[in-house]
Amino acid sequence: MFAVPSVIYIAHLKNMLDQPNKRTVHALLTPRLGGVAIFAGFMSALTIFANLGNGVQALLAGCIVLFFVGLKDDLVSISASKKLVGQLLATGIVMFMADVRVTSFQGIFGIHALPVSFSYAFTFLVITGITNAVNLIDGLDGLAGSVVIIIVGTFGFYFYRYGGQDFGNYVFVAVCVIGGILGFLRYNFHKATIFMGDTGSLVCGFIVSVLTVQFIEMGLRTGQPFGSANPAVAAGILFVPLFDTLRVFTVRVLKGTSPFTPDKNHIHHRILAMGFQQISTVLLLVLLNLVVILFVINFATHGNTVLIAVLLSFSLALSVFLGTYRSRSAEQRVAS
Repeated sequence: MFAVPSVIYIAHLKNMLDQPNKRTVHALLTPRLGGVAIFAGFMSALTIFANLGNGVQALLAGCIVLFFVGLKDDLVSISASKKLVGQLLATGIVMFMADVRVTSFQGIFGIHALPVSFSYAFTFLVITGITNAVNLIDGLDGLAGSVVIIIVGTFGFYFYRYGGQDFGNYVFVAVCVIGGILGFLRYNFHKATIFMGDTGSLVCGFIVSVLTVQFIEMGLRTGQPFGSANPAVAAGILFVPLFDTLRVFTVRVLKGTSPFTPDKNHIHHRILAMGFQQISTVLLLVLLNLVVILFVINFATHGNTVLIAVLLSFSLALSVFLGTYRSRSAEQRVAS
């Protein structure tokens, strides 16, 4: 909270500002280095108070790598391939140095324990996929920060209740992320005076992805909190960023364009096109994520297959609705 005003001042002084373009929602030059303040708050609190065992030290090392990758992208812009290399390095640190990986599908598609090589490959896809999913929803004032707080807070609660010696210290990771983002959101809600930028979204996405892997593994090793249903529950907890990423990539592929081609077809863009304002759009997406989280938690006893089927069906219905619905005011604007 104390760092952000200094970051804003320096960004304006050195002209390190985000230029509005046809894909952005903001209309003014705005600093995009909020991730520097989030990282400072998160790192200082975690290294002072937390037990860095059980892979947390490797998580911090990966965060440092992605912090500098995101910082360079915010300052001078770098290619997607270079960002992917940074993500590969950060993921390799947690996988090979701390053995943080998905080791079992826990009965999904009838598959249980995974071969080691496939486990590493799948974990890389999970971590990079979730990291980029969080990066992609950072399109409205306060959206990414609010969604990350809900996701990390949910994981942190279950690590606190059921983590034990193997996973309990990840609650410190969750709490420190929440603290860092809360200090930043003071300046990021509409109308924002600073953006998270890739510095913040890559670090936050990476932390969320590692917490997700450890949450899934906690269900396998301890049977808590939802036993073999932990993978499906984790997908529900991450619903908004995962749904948005899968929907956007699918739409782009069906249109014959590259899935990595930027556009204004994200879920927040579609809701804005319906006539909602920025604040109401953020609140609507936060509420959507909370409702899905409550659903998967309350119906976890039905197992992975049922939960995943329901989530996919709901995603398909929501995607069709977002693609076809137009508000009366939006139609009038198009007509005019």
